[in-house]
Amino acid sequence: MLSREQQTMRELVAIPDGVASVEGLLEIPPHVRGMVLFAHGSGSGRHSPRNQFVAQQLQLADMGTLLVDLLTPEEDHDTQSRFDIELLASRLAVAAAWLRARQAGVALGLFGASTGAAAALRLAAQAGIDVVALVSRGGRPDLAGNEALHRVRAPTLLIVGGDDDEVLALNQKAYAQMHCEKRLEIVAGATHLFEEPGRLEEAAMLAVNWFSFHFPRPRPRHA
Repeated sequence: MLSREQQTMRELVAIPDGVASVEGLLEIPPHVRGMVLFAHGSGSGRHSPRNQFVAQQLQLADMGTLLVDLLTPEEDHDTQSRFDIELLASRLAVAAAWLRARQAGVALGLFGASTGAAAALRLAAQAGIDVVALVSRGGRPDLAGNEALHRVRAPTLLIVGGDDDEVLALNQKAYAQMHCEKRLEIVAGATHLFEEPGRLEEAAMLAVNWFSFHFPRPRPRHA
C-alpha cells in the first residue's frame, strides 16, 4: 500500500503569461479540501524552505498547494520589480485562473508572504474572484492599498512576528482598514522570517487551522 507521501501528486508546471512564464510546483494529496496558491515575497520563490514547510503542513491537512515564481530570474534581481504589486498581482491572477481550470470546483485559498501578501489581497479584492480564505505570514498588506483592503471579502488571517516591530505596525494599520472576517495573530518571539525555534511551526499551524476552518470537507482529487 502506498504511503500518503507516495500518493501525493507532484508536478512542475509552467503557466504562460504573455512574454513571461510563471513556473511552479503543484502538489495535491489524495483527498483534497481545497487548493492554496502561494504568493511569495521579494527575493523568495517556490524554492523558499519556509514556504515549502508551510505547504507540507497544509498537504498533511488534505490541502493541495501551488508554489509559483511570480517573477522571472531577471526580474527578481530588480528591486523595483520585487515591489511592483500590480505586476505581482497580475501574475498571481494568471496562476489562479490556471489553477481554477486545472482543479475545477475546488475551493481556492491564498497564502502570501512579504510583498506577496499585498498581491494576494489585491487579487482577493477583484470582482469575480472567489477566494475562500487568505493568510499572510510576515506580509506587507499595507502595500495592497486602502482601496483594495476595503474591498477584500475573503476571511483573512494576518500572522506577524512579535519582534518584527515595523512590519507589525504596518499590519495593524492595514488590519484596521479591512471590513471582512479577519484576525491578527502575533507570534511571540518571532522576527520577520520566523527563524527562531518553533516559531515557523506555530505560524504554519495557524495557517492550517484557518484554511481548515473555511475550506469544505475533503474529497478525492480530480484525475
